[in-house]
Amino acid sequence: MSVIVTPGQAGDNPQLMPLLEAIDVPRAGRGRPRKRPEAVLADKASAHPSTRRALREKGIRFICPEKSDSRARRKALGSRGGRPPSFNAEQYKNRNVVERCFNRLKQFRDLATRYAKRAAYWRSELIIAAAILWLREPLQDRP
Repeated sequence: MSVIVTPGQAGDNPQLMPLLEAIDVPRAGRGRPRKRPEAVLADKASAHPSTRRALREKGIRFICPEKSDSRARRKALGSRGGRPPSFNAEQYKNRNVVERCFNRLKQFRDLATRYAKRAAYWRSELIIAAAILWLREPLQDRP
């Protein structure tokens, strides 16, 4: 789908929108490729109001729990704080698929220890590892 490599100290949230812009999923038949996911499953680190606003403007559902400090700030504002963001706990349970994928990618030693010193080489290794994992999956489990 899309991969962006950043320095280790860089935050995840600023990279979310550029990552979504880079998505290009070809259609099975004719037609333009899909450029927008139906939903984004994210952890609390991505739960910034600006992220929620940007995804809402693009028509993308954002499935992420609200941070406790955001909840407290919203409640402190009273009626001006607005409604709480929608959150579907059942859909959020599917986030474990993402976390398990990260754990399986870390089993590739050169990815986990970052033997490749150049970002382009490391990104290439990541794509190859993801393809290997995808090819190992049984056909009935594929979308």
